[in-house]
Amino acid sequence: MRDGDGSRRLGAAELGAELGERATLVQFSSAFCQPCRATRRTLSEVAAMVDGVAHIEIDAESRLELVRALDIARTPTVLVLDAAGRVVRRASGLPRRADVIAALGDAV
Repeated sequence: MRDGDGSRRLGAAELGAELGERATLVQFSSAFCQPCRATRRTLSEVAAMVDGVAHIEIDAESRLELVRALDIARTPTVLVLDAAGRVVRRASGLPRRADVIAALGDAV
């Protein structure tokens, strides 16, 4: 879905889980991706620390249509969504906790 300004918006129907009240960390992973496991831990820890933030992990191989629609080229890729589901930041590779927290600042 696109907003009137052309920005991408994602909802629970597309992601398969409810969005966070304030922000959502969406992680695209694959089964044999070592950095994906570390990313899962980091994002889960941050989501537990910050009220109203949810972490959703999506298996890229089982959701190819969504991967293509969002132009996900590698795993892990993390999207930071605001409360309305707009993508406000995206990054590939293993994120640092401080970077994730800073990116949430754009969303809340």
